[in-house]
Amino acid sequence: MHVVILAGGRGVRLRPYTSALPKPLVPIGEEYAILDIILQQLRAYGFTRATLAVGHLSPLIRAFVGDGSRWSIDVDYTEESAPLSTIGPLFAIRDRLPEHFLVMNGDVLTTLNYAEVLDHHLGSGAPLTVATAPRIVKVDFGVLETHQGKITAFREKPLLSYLVSMGVYGLSRQTIASYPEGMPLGFDELVLDLMAAGDPPRVFEYDGYWLDIGRPDDYDEANQRFEEIRTLLIPAPQPRRHPATRGTR
Repeated sequence: MHVVILAGGRGVRLRPYTSALPKPLVPIGEEYAILDIILQQLRAYGFTRATLAVGHLSPLIRAFVGDGSRWSIDVDYTEESAPLSTIGPLFAIRDRLPEHFLVMNGDVLTTLNYAEVLDHHLGSGAPLTVATAPRIVKVDFGVLETHQGKITAFREKPLLSYLVSMGVYGLSRQTIASYPEGMPLGFDELVLDLMAAGDPPRVFEYDGYWLDIGRPDDYDEANQRFEEIRTLLIPAPQPRRHPATRGTR
């Protein structure tokens, strides 16, 4: 039950809130930081080890989290000397990771059960499992479909439905075994590499509360709704059997 939390970004889209704080430490409600909520959730769902991939303003994150004993989670760190994108930070710590583990962004606010994502990944045999959420986008224009200069279909201000990545992944160590240490690699590039190799990722579809704290509007919404969903975001510890006890796949 190991998780890698990506906490090294500069949070450019969330400025000015991230001018003095790394994004995972911006406050939610009156007494929590995003990272505090995430660590409480992970412990409640049975995770016992975490590696924080840090970079921008890393001393603040290290000072806040320490060794993780506040959450009863064993925490260690990997430090980026240069930006390595989403997946790149994992290459330097492969020998510290179990065969299957969770990877997640450090700015996710959700009621998703992270253990279920890892369990699903273990059972699927996929190289990568992506937690997804539905999103509906309204197009504020009339949308035309054309063929050879002629209109073949027309929809006025349609609603388009998509599955989007939640920034939470189940990953296997073998999936990243061939990439060299120090190579920047994004989640999108890993997905394309796996698809090109004929071993596509699978999805874990989730239709509950999820918010990516990436923009000021999202951050304001999270604070406005926090008291309403506080008891859902911070669950009580749930006894669960370690996936390894169910046998190997």
